[in-house]
Amino acid sequence: MDKKKQAALDYHANGRPGKIEVTPTKPCITSRDLSLAYSPGVAEPCLEIAENPEAVYKYTAKGNLVGVVSNGSAVLGLGNIGPLAGKPVMEGKGVLFKKFADVDVFDIEINCSTVEEMVQSIKSLEPTFGGINLEDIKAPECFEVETQLKEIMDIPVFHDDQHGTAIIATAGFINALEVANKKIEDIKVVFSGAGAASMAIANLFFTLGVKRENLLMCDSKGVIYKGRAEGMNKYKEQFAIKTDARTIADAMKDADAFMGCSAKGVVDKKMVASMSKNPIIFAMANPDPEITPEEVAEVRDDAIMATGRSDYPNQVNNVLGFPFIFRGALDVRARKITEEMKIAAVHALADLAKEEVPDRVKMAYGGAEFTFGKDYLIPKPFDKRVLTRVAPAVAKAACESGVARKEIQDYQQYSLELEARLGQSAEFMRKIRSRLSKKNKKRIVFTEGSNSRILQAVNTLHDEGKITPILLGEVSTIHAKMDKLGLPHLKEVEIITPEKNENYQDYYHSYHKKRQRRGATLSLSEDLMKRGNYFAAMMVKKGHADGMITGTTQNYPDCFRPMMRVLSTERKVNAIGVIILLFKNKILFLSDCTVFARPNSEQLSDIALATTELYKSLMQKDPAVAFLSYANFGSNSNEETQIVKKAVQITKERMPDLMVDGEMQADVAVNNEILKNLFNFSTLDRAADVLIFPDLNSANISYKLLSQLSECTPIGPVIAPLDYAANIVQRTSTVEEIINMTHLTALISELKQKENNA
Repeated sequence: MDKKKQAALDYHANGRPGKIEVTPTKPCITSRDLSLAYSPGVAEPCLEIAENPEAVYKYTAKGNLVGVVSNGSAVLGLGNIGPLAGKPVMEGKGVLFKKFADVDVFDIEINCSTVEEMVQSIKSLEPTFGGINLEDIKAPECFEVETQLKEIMDIPVFHDDQHGTAIIATAGFINALEVANKKIEDIKVVFSGAGAASMAIANLFFTLGVKRENLLMCDSKGVIYKGRAEGMNKYKEQFAIKTDARTIADAMKDADAFMGCSAKGVVDKKMVASMSKNPIIFAMANPDPEITPEEVAEVRDDAIMATGRSDYPNQVNNVLGFPFIFRGALDVRARKITEEMKIAAVHALADLAKEEVPDRVKMAYGGAEFTFGKDYLIPKPFDKRVLTRVAPAVAKAACESGVARKEIQDYQQYSLELEARLGQSAEFMRKIRSRLSKKNKKRIVFTEGSNSRILQAVNTLHDEGKITPILLGEVSTIHAKMDKLGLPHLKEVEIITPEKNENYQDYYHSYHKKRQRRGATLSLSEDLMKRGNYFAAMMVKKGHADGMITGTTQNYPDCFRPMMRVLSTERKVNAIGVIILLFKNKILFLSDCTVFARPNSEQLSDIALATTELYKSLMQKDPAVAFLSYANFGSNSNEETQIVKKAVQITKERMPDLMVDGEMQADVAVNNEILKNLFNFSTLDRAADVLIFPDLNSANISYKLLSQLSECTPIGPVIAPLDYAANIVQRTSTVEEIINMTHLTALISELKQKENNA
């Protein structure tokens, strides 16, 4: 069996069969939970809804639930394979809804073949869903089903094969027009295929300004023209025009654009050669386009292309549309999806493609570079910004077109809430950035000034204007790298070559004075101060910089030791590494993950207090702190558990107002239901925010496993409790992670400055 075929089958069959499951959102552990979830407690919301039907959105999942409905009559490129065989596709649609926009889905495969049967079946589902996504229903039945359902249902009904494809293709198309320097009212467009997608795209084109007499639609019989009888129906008649063209080859002569929603091989190189200057070719047939980019390149070097495939630039991918369109529609409880909502989605996508692409998106595509132009007309599916651009645009259009039951008062806040739906990462960093002062910009020194990722991060930081970056290294080398990366404007950023700097002598003399009884001779001190980590740390120590970032090209210990030698104090615990894990609905601080191999009770307490201090400064609230062990509150007493138990006692004595407890197992610490049901004597009244590990092994292993096997974003390790702001990024850090750590370092510096001035 073909390896790709087997891999696809294994993906669907291994483990739990299929791709989806239903997960409860409320606890169901105790008998009390059961009585609330079902009988008798469930009667209360039932009565509320009976009295006020709108309360269904408050007490049930209806407002976030979409039905993906199909009869399997036009599945992908597989044709009429029936509802049963179409189920894997519908499950896949549910995965995309959830993954990209946090919309819940039930896939509904119906054994109906006529329009009447489908309309009756789908209409009966209205009480269950907040919206209906029609999928893989053949034309022309799909048109009639959607039209009738939109008239009789009071929730949005959206045929994605029509409108989803149309929205994405149109967004890419208006950007292609800009790149080709063509005006939409002047262009001649040829369509191949007269099915649902083609007709929906054409209608959007008309709305945006394409003249009807300039759009030629072709089907398997040739051009659809006025007076043609063969293979016509009322839907095709809408696109019939007066023309002498009879074949697709005739139509393609001097055409400005081609839109293909048909089949492989429909277009040949001769047809492409006959098109006008800078032709726009969207060959979107799946799985193989009407003509490949390689074939087009043989006859044209000025063509602007898009396909439906991910292995070519400009993929017209419906996942850029339906999750976010429904997200916006559901959030305002829209009664339908209007033309205004579709056009809003088109412009939101088109505009996003012109923005700078974040590093996290580039990393998802193997580090590829994306810049608006002929090879980047449409945003990428893994660009999370699509959610915060398209959903608000759709929601606003719904409100303005009068189909919304619920108004959104603050769209900026709504965008932030959308970010939070996909996890705490964006919200956490937004709060960090918002606390940075533009008037009191922090000077952050980067030890590896010629590193590409550092320069790309500095480019973003420089544009934001809240941080003043300083680069260490040779000026000529860094300037050359800036030119290579297309960042010559960064040459205004301060660059310091340590041994050439006016403070160099003072720095190595200061280091020698501090470390002369620890083996640091004057000559060794002079040599060490030429190195970035020592020099940057001394800049921070002397107040010539507010913070430092290092680590993109070095091992953690090689960065940590110089920092400690310069910035160390007389604290018992001079520095620890705190990992911040940002889960979808939870933020955890894990400590100590990098320094103390086997801390004693006093050191564990110091670690807890330092982590608590960091948590309070960043989160602006008090944490619940749990000391972890393999035992629960004396269930296994030995030397190891006694160390943890004593650490808890010391911590409670030192900070009597801190919510802290232990020793406890990890599941007890993070699950409030387990904690209260089994250990209701615990002084923690909620799941822990800060986890103190008994040793370095368990801490480091835990955070590495969690960051790899769960959906969370790790930040750190953040070094605490230094009296200065200095941090080490991982060698594998992305540009975005470097930016995040820089913002965090700047905030820590600002907080320490306020603390010192208080």
